Amino acid sequence: MKEKKEKLNNSQIKVMQLLWEEGRATAKKLCLLAAERYEWNKNTTYTIIKSLVEIGAVERSEPDFLCTPLLSLEEVRRTETKGLVDKFFHGSASAFFSAFLEDENISEEELAALKKIINEKR
Repeated sequence: MKEKKEKLNNSQIKVMQLLWEEGRATAKKLCLLAAERYEWNKNTTYTIIKSLVEIGAVERSEPDFLCTPLLSLEEVRRTETKGLVDKFFHGSASAFFSAFLEDENISEEELAALKKIINEKR
């Protein structure tokens, strides 16, 4: 198996979201879920599953082409967040938080939760 890749494209993330919700699922079930949620055809879903297997994000096993996620939601979130901060904020977490807080309507409860997280990091 190739080394796990945590940076996924949007289509791969959509299939991973289905897998995270299901825990594991057959390719057939993933196709049905993707058709319902994203209006994808079977070939599109199978192609994306194949790409996820190739990069080591999903394990395929028999019977029934059973798919199991090898990356957790948290691993992908960390990678995506780091990529976002690096790409748009030159790696500066403070610039990211400043932009986030400037544009969002944040409740007092959410602000208190953010303060708690920051204090726990100290």
